[in-house]
Amino acid sequence: MSATTDPAPTTDPPSPTPTPTTKVAWWTRGDTNAFFGLGFNILVNVLTLTGLMIGVIGLSPDNVLGTVLPALGVALILGNLYYTFLARRLAAREGRDDVTALPYGPSVPHMFIVVFVVMLPVYLNTKDAIQAWQAGLAWAFMIGVIVMIGAFVGPYVRKLTPRAAMLGTLAGISITFISMRPAGQIWEAAWIGLPVLAIILIGFFTDVKLPGNVPVGLAALLVGTAIGWAGGFMSVPDLTAAVEDIAVGIPDQRFDLLFNGLGDLAPLLGTAIPLGVYNFTEAMSNVESAAAAGDNYNLRSVLLADGAGACIGAAFGSPFPPAVYIGHPGWKDAGGRASYSLASGVAIGVLCFLGLFGVLNYLLPVPAIVPILLFIGLLIGAQAFQAVPRLHAVAVVAALLPNLAEWGRGLIDNALSAAGTTVDEVGMEAMNGAGVIYEGLKTLGEGAVLVGLILGTIVTFILEKKFHFAAIAAAVGAVLSFIGLIHAPEVSWAAAPEVSLGYLFFGVVCLAYWFLPGARTPVEVDESDVVAGH
Repeated sequence: MSATTDPAPTTDPPSPTPTPTTKVAWWTRGDTNAFFGLGFNILVNVLTLTGLMIGVIGLSPDNVLGTVLPALGVALILGNLYYTFLARRLAAREGRDDVTALPYGPSVPHMFIVVFVVMLPVYLNTKDAIQAWQAGLAWAFMIGVIVMIGAFVGPYVRKLTPRAAMLGTLAGISITFISMRPAGQIWEAAWIGLPVLAIILIGFFTDVKLPGNVPVGLAALLVGTAIGWAGGFMSVPDLTAAVEDIAVGIPDQRFDLLFNGLGDLAPLLGTAIPLGVYNFTEAMSNVESAAAAGDNYNLRSVLLADGAGACIGAAFGSPFPPAVYIGHPGWKDAGGRASYSLASGVAIGVLCFLGLFGVLNYLLPVPAIVPILLFIGLLIGAQAFQAVPRLHAVAVVAALLPNLAEWGRGLIDNALSAAGTTVDEVGMEAMNGAGVIYEGLKTLGEGAVLVGLILGTIVTFILEKKFHFAAIAAAVGAVLSFIGLIHAPEVSWAAAPEVSLGYLFFGVVCLAYWFLPGARTPVEVDESDVVAGH
């Protein structure tokens, strides 16, 4: 069936033969700009996961800086090398010099999930950080396997899913998990963060150039760092101690740790399966986002690379699966072309090998770095509305909601944990009495990426009066909720029967409308009514 008015291709589309004079530059001025932006983006994430492994899991700095980060460095370099190859191949095939490589790095949601959902429970039960690390490696490896399996399913899902559903879901992730934390960190030290944000917004969203064409990202970091140090935000003794602890880490396979973790795989499948599905659906949305910006990549090639990167990283000792990042349109607007991503991956990889992240953690003020993440969040949120017909804007909003719910529920859980209590101890009656609809947020947000795709798809079909397709999408929602991939804390049979029944009733209503007079009159979707796009 034709599920959308603008189905995305499952393979690279036919392209004009490049002229003999077409040359794909290895580096452009825009690559320099995008390199500093993406590089600092990945830098923030690696600093964060370093702190999580040492501060939360209790893994020794020697293991983190000597094994985990070098393993991540291997995956980053190989993955970004591959995506540079894809970009150059696409540019040559289409005879274009404006193709932008897909950004690639450690997945932000997975960083927190593998630490708090997978490794921390093991650590609390065993008090053994190594055993927790092994569980994380097994989990990351399984994520990679599931994503590679998804490479043979994802292209068909992409073809059947409306663009509004995919971009709306991506915007939900971007606005909540990518933007809100950096926004809070900026305003925690506004005297550092706001000047940096001003430089980034003006530099990336307008055509005003800095003197000497200084890269925007570099200028922003230097200004923020100077303000932070001048204002006493940073600590010289902490930096000195970090410098003394520098140690070079040589990447080395850690099959022993991985195989030990795989020996007790069953408890990890409950999160590995839905998160693996999350990975390939998010990658699917990111590829669609790149297509909306003009670069049509082969989804299967992307998913196979993402899955392989997770498996390779786990084999070397990293429990953090890398993936194609949200933000391709932002780096394209910044002037990034084929090589900026590779340069970012190599630079961060080298920092991982040299053990410099302990130093960088005390050298660079966080409020000077995180505004780049807020920029990406703003851009992706805007693209979701700009790259779809005006009629589909409602579907974009519907696709946003599950990630907003998941983010809100996480804040509630974290606040209660900080107070030394839980939702169960407080009680649902007390929560409802305080106006906190926790149970509804929890149910809506579980499996948020898949839920966003389902809701966005249903609403798109309703807007186009394709009520029979909306009923089919609702039936898919019923099946996914019944087996626990959405709206349930774990994969199991009859995991969320009430929600499943609700989707079935929704589908029945859609089918009933399909038979009403006037329901078969098609709605004309104005594909030219798109602000940004091809």
